[in-house]
Amino acid sequence: MNKTFRRYMPVLAAFGCFALFVAFFPLWRDKALGSMAFQARTMLLVIPPVFMLLGLLDVWVPRERMIKFMGPGSGIRGPVLAFLLGSFAAGPLYGAFPFAAVLMKKGASFINVLIFIGAWSTTKIPMLLFEVSALGPRFALSRLAIDLAGIALIAWAIKSALPAREVERIYASASLID
Repeated sequence: MNKTFRRYMPVLAAFGCFALFVAFFPLWRDKALGSMAFQARTMLLVIPPVFMLLGLLDVWVPRERMIKFMGPGSGIRGPVLAFLLGSFAAGPLYGAFPFAAVLMKKGASFINVLIFIGAWSTTKIPMLLFEVSALGPRFALSRLAIDLAGIALIAWAIKSALPAREVERIYASASLID
């Protein structure tokens, strides 16, 4: 019981702070509760489909195939596939992290996981299509090129900066997720 309480202590503290805010600032109560309800509704609409896709990925894609296409020896196709997976994915960034954990569990290389998260956060295909129509193809393609270079550079920098034992610890944590 004590371990469970400690695990959820930050959530309980945040809830307590929110309750105090609502109690001491009644003029903001309706706006705060409306925002909380909107965020909860958004999460309830996003999280179940993400976890269904994760379950399908976990069951349908054998580890050997993931290692072949996104593992350490995948060559250029690993980063390209990671970029495409991240770019075609839908949903907010918090949906990318469980997906990244499954990729790690299946044997994807660390740099490909970083590229996937970078692509998920910056290069959405619907956003690119909107930019082409609203801001023109020159702007949209320029931003995409900068994003590609930035994602690769940041992934390389993170991989270079983290010690191997830290990457192993991250993979060990990902393998514990059921």
